[in-house]
Amino acid sequence: MKKFTTLLATAAVLVGFASCTKKEKETGKTLNIAVSAEIKGMDPIYANDRYSSNEVGRVYEGLLEYHYLKRPYTLVPNLAESMPSVSEDGLTYTFKIRQGVLFHDSEAFPNGKGRELVAEDFVYSIKRLADPKLQGLGWWLLDGKIKGLNEWREKYADLDKVDYDEVVEGLKATGKYTLEFKLTKPFPQFLYSLAMPFTFATAREVVEKYGKEFLNHPVGTGPFVLPVFKQTKKVVYTKNPNFRKKLYPTEASDEFKAAGFLEDAGKQLPLVDKVVVSVIIESQPRWLNFLKGNVDYIGIPKDNFDSAVTPERELSKEYKDKGISLMITPSLDVTYTAFNHDLKLFQNPDLRRAMSLAYDVKKSNELFYNNTSLPAQSVVPPGIAGNIPNYVSPYRGPNIEEAKKLLAKAGYPEGKGLPEITYDCPSGTVSRQIGDYMKQQMAQIGVRIKVVTNPWPELQKKITKRQVMLYGIAWGADYPDAENFLQLLYGPNKAPGANGSGYDNPEFNKLFKTASVMQDSPERTALYEKMNRIAAEQAPWIYGVHRQNFTLRHSFLKNYMSTDFETGQAQYLNIDTELKAKVTKKL
Repeated sequence: MKKFTTLLATAAVLVGFASCTKKEKETGKTLNIAVSAEIKGMDPIYANDRYSSNEVGRVYEGLLEYHYLKRPYTLVPNLAESMPSVSEDGLTYTFKIRQGVLFHDSEAFPNGKGRELVAEDFVYSIKRLADPKLQGLGWWLLDGKIKGLNEWREKYADLDKVDYDEVVEGLKATGKYTLEFKLTKPFPQFLYSLAMPFTFATAREVVEKYGKEFLNHPVGTGPFVLPVFKQTKKVVYTKNPNFRKKLYPTEASDEFKAAGFLEDAGKQLPLVDKVVVSVIIESQPRWLNFLKGNVDYIGIPKDNFDSAVTPERELSKEYKDKGISLMITPSLDVTYTAFNHDLKLFQNPDLRRAMSLAYDVKKSNELFYNNTSLPAQSVVPPGIAGNIPNYVSPYRGPNIEEAKKLLAKAGYPEGKGLPEITYDCPSGTVSRQIGDYMKQQMAQIGVRIKVVTNPWPELQKKITKRQVMLYGIAWGADYPDAENFLQLLYGPNKAPGANGSGYDNPEFNKLFKTASVMQDSPERTALYEKMNRIAAEQAPWIYGVHRQNFTLRHSFLKNYMSTDFETGQAQYLNIDTELKAKVTKKL
């Protein structure tokens, strides 16, 4: 899912019938969230960025999810009744689907009443991801991994109509509530893929009723309902009245126990009646809305950092007195500027290295991240196997003299003969500032940059269609494995897959193909590290930083923590309405 982002983004479960929740009264609890980019739609197979995947996750669900209160991140059943049984060869996974789970009410169903989820819904949903006509943006996740699915996809690539009823060997409902996957080869990250929105359950009746408008008519099994999605500045979800019996966790890691995260243990989810998501692209309006109590939590904008956080990395007294608290957490992510490797211009490694050496990442960290991030030496972030502690890339700037030498070696002395390069970025103020900084940095060696700003959905379209030269973006982990970062540079994952830059290195591809079928081991880690070095030394990107999250939350918001996997988080959050009434009077 997760997930492209802009450069600035900082359970034990039981099943019952819908009647268990219908009698609950509204408590007047509303969760208020602000996001910094437009949401492109509500179709799970296109949820390849942080913003869309989070919205999809309020309505739709998958077989598995991450336990909300356990670290390291741990997968647990969600729409699956239990974790799957796995064959001895590791190639066959069999799931039992929870019974009594209902899709949201919709005109697509008889009498407008949501029907029960069955195993066949997952078969259909994953076929949609594979459908060559739809070009799902998460196809890279399962490409080549499920028996017969690639052949099914290729068969219908040139035919007028796709047959969803044709049986695929590795993707079957062997009973009403039994789902079987057969893999073509070991895929250690397979279970992670089933916790990502790309594989979430959709209903065939709904897709067929709305056709191309399906992305605006989300109907899932999730905790919140959104009858119609409109591209507006505010999206309002309401509690699903027919949500199954799903309880807040009763177990937690020690850090969460100590912080009081079990106060709602055993309560029916979701804990709020409504979720209001406001699209506020500019950072200062988001900040002001947070200070007024109109937004419940926020990543601190760079221009407000010094007033909110002391040099000792503590919250300023002014904010403490308002009941605001500060959370500092590392993020599994990387920011970067990608070259379009389809262009012959950028197939020249000396040009890429020269531009990388001209870029002062330490200064950009000070300007745009308040010197809170870690300059990235390559693609894999700290905290997971594959990152090389203390490794320093030979092509990290600033080194203007060496950059000029490499630019001349590339055939463009002092930039002569080099065309103007367009740099595409999101349209927010700070993103534009980052673009202007890139322009200034490259001008030092004679490289001319033209900054082009785009609404977030438009930027993603341009990247997918290869209509960019250079672009600034970030990637947050879909799952806690270096493979999820290294696959961004795997040649066969070229756009519309996750490899938006189109980098294609035979040695890297060979290593990735080998490592991707290995279980966690020192041998796999060694291959990850080798790929990480190639990614540094070949400079397919200009690396930015690995960020830390500095997040503020109001005292009336309960159970919130900053997490790398936000999808589905809203159901666990709670609002103390009495405390909110008192606090907001003073804001």
